[in-house]
Amino acid sequence: MAAELTKAELTEVLVEQVGIPRAEAKQLVECFFETITERLVAGETVKLSGFGVFEVRDKPQRPGRNPRTGEVVPIEPRRVVTFHASNKLKEAVAHHDLVERNPEREPAVV
Repeated sequence: MAAELTKAELTEVLVEQVGIPRAEAKQLVECFFETITERLVAGETVKLSGFGVFEVRDKPQRPGRNPRTGEVVPIEPRRVVTFHASNKLKEAVAHHDLVERNPEREPAVV
């Protein structure tokens, strides 16, 4: 049940639910993601209250193994982005099945 949420879909949500013009909604979505990317590239932590925290982590070089040959090869050091979901997000996801079984119950607003 993999689904994607695209920038275009986020733009449409802003147009339909907030009522702003499509061009402004697109610019807002682009600006939002550019700002998050810039902060992560700078090594900063990005906390979205009620959603989660994005952090940059430096991973050191380590030995790896080629699965075909068994040869030991070095895995280069690199920076990775990690995400830790907030308790509100975890709770909303954990209780999603309850909403599906009980349609009268309002979904949690995060």
